[in-house]
Amino acid sequence: MRKIYVLDTNVLIHDHRSIYSFEDNEVVVPIFVIEEIDKLKRNTTTAIQARLAARELDEIRKKGCIAKGVELEKGIFFRVDIGNYSDLLPLPLKSDSVDNMVISTTIGIKKKNPEMKVILITKDINMRIKADALGIEVQDYETDRTDYTTLYDGYAEIDVSKEIYEKFDTSGKINIWEIGEGYHFTENMFIKFKYGEKTSFGRYQSGKIRRNLEGKISAWGARARNDEQEYAMELLMDENIRVVSLVGRAGTGKTLLAIAAGLEQVVERKKYKKLLIARPIIPMGKDLGYLPGSEEEKLRPWMQPIYDNIDFLAETKGERTGEAVISGLQAMGLLKIEALTYIRGRSIPNGFIIIDEAQNLTPLEVKTIITRAGENTKIVLTGDPDQIDSPYLDADTNGLTYLSDKLKNESIAGHVTLKKGERSALAELAAKLL
Repeated sequence: MRKIYVLDTNVLIHDHRSIYSFEDNEVVVPIFVIEEIDKLKRNTTTAIQARLAARELDEIRKKGCIAKGVELEKGIFFRVDIGNYSDLLPLPLKSDSVDNMVISTTIGIKKKNPEMKVILITKDINMRIKADALGIEVQDYETDRTDYTTLYDGYAEIDVSKEIYEKFDTSGKINIWEIGEGYHFTENMFIKFKYGEKTSFGRYQSGKIRRNLEGKISAWGARARNDEQEYAMELLMDENIRVVSLVGRAGTGKTLLAIAAGLEQVVERKKYKKLLIARPIIPMGKDLGYLPGSEEEKLRPWMQPIYDNIDFLAETKGERTGEAVISGLQAMGLLKIEALTYIRGRSIPNGFIIIDEAQNLTPLEVKTIITRAGENTKIVLTGDPDQIDSPYLDADTNGLTYLSDKLKNESIAGHVTLKKGERSALAELAAKLL
């Protein structure tokens, strides 16, 4: 039976083509949603997504009268509802709230179509709670959802026989069928073979496990402190790997390792022409444009962790202060630190690009960044899906989790989940328990 899906603003902002995810059904966008999209075009963090949503709606408009309804691909019937159903709202709910007007539209559509299933789709948790309390069927937008709890780590430890261990240790490679059944390998997954007290490390590639680099890899004065960091460093330094995702809580070293690898390959080895480090800006309170000062001064509070990491690396390497290193590299055109808003839509060739706090991006935003990668460009995404600032994303729906899962079988992609913290004992305890 055909259903009617009513889409909230945040669904279209999350995925401007979300309309096409409800095949063989009717999709309704309340007029209030279009008004809100227009306002969001002036917001620093949502401007691009809002414009994409507006353009998509405009393309549909060209196909017919959207107030009466337009037939789309996949058997979808789309329309914009221009009714005002505020009189259907319970008294405690104010009618000047867009959320409440979308809820009232859903109630009105259900009243007009009692025989049909009417479902409100929103990524707003509070809105889902309110709608459910009013007896409205409501769901999250789950088209690009990935179960974060089942996200692969990018490495495994396997106990093997003496024969298998010695064969791998001698030849430096082994076929996966020789290890036995019951194991699932993904491309560029790291394997730690154990036989008694002996260990040997390898990486899975195209049906074989080959010994990976021996010893600790150094990058711009930084060395891995544990196996997980060693795996991450190898992916970061491997020029055949074009995209790397590093997931881990604060203190696991994901951002520090990425910056160290980037500086090493740009400044010392000259494999890339520029290191570009970006973060999504999630303003707390006023939009970024309203803050006083120059662009750099406005961004500084959000970018401070990047400066801190470079300062630490400079100190470790015996260089000048981090500020002096940054100024020098920027003057030479080797380093750029900026808000993600300013690089989206650009194609950057010959660059080592780090997207920090990538858990605050939607899958569509991550896709846009990856598809714009220029020739000889490497992209590294770091973040912690358990620490999300965006109100409409969670551990399962953010772009970092999505990318890590979707590219797990690609030869040019690699992923590592870092679990072991390398900060002070107090910081590690706080990260675990608080």
